[in-house]
Amino acid sequence: MIDSLSKAQALIKDVADYPKPGVMFKDITPLVANAQAFTLCVDAMAGSLSGATHVAGLEARGFVFAAAIAARHNLGFVLLRKPGKLPREVHKVQYALEYGSDSLELHKDQLGDLDKVIIVDDVLATGGTLSAGITLVGLTGAEILGSVVLGEIPFLNGRKKIALDHPGHRIAAIFEF
Repeated sequence: MIDSLSKAQALIKDVADYPKPGVMFKDITPLVANAQAFTLCVDAMAGSLSGATHVAGLEARGFVFAAAIAARHNLGFVLLRKPGKLPREVHKVQYALEYGSDSLELHKDQLGDLDKVIIVDDVLATGGTLSAGITLVGLTGAEILGSVVLGEIPFLNGRKKIALDHPGHRIAAIFEF
C-alpha cells in the first residue's frame, strides 16, 4: 500500500543515459501507474491552487499531473505543446534544456488577462522548460500565480534560473531528487 509521499517517490526509477549520454532520466511511469501513489501526488501538487482559474501543463509529462489536478478541482486545463502540435495561431517560445533545445507553443486565444494560472511539470531540472512555459503564459496577459513540479533536481540549478529569468516567481516541489 502506498500511503505516504516517500513511498510514492520510491516508485520513480532512475534511467541512466536517457535520452542522451550523461543524463539521469527520472521515469515517473511506475508512480502514475499506481493509483494510490498518483492520487497522493496529485493532491499534494494541488496545494498551490488558491485563486487559480487554469492549470497549464508542460508537454509531455506535465500533462499527466496538470490534467488530473484541473479535473479534480474543476479548473480549465491548458496545454503548452511542442512545435507543430496545435492547429491554430500560436504564441511560441524557444528554450534550451539539459539535453538539447526545443520550443513550446500555446494557442493565442487560450488565455487572457482575466485568467489566473498555475503551471505544472513533472521535474524541474535546469529550468529551461519551466522558464519557457512562464514566458509563454505571460504572453497571453494571464496572471501567473506560480508553478508546481512533482520533483526538483537541485544541483541542476533550475530554481536559480527561474529566479533570474522571472524574479519573484513561486515554485513548489513535492520531491527533491
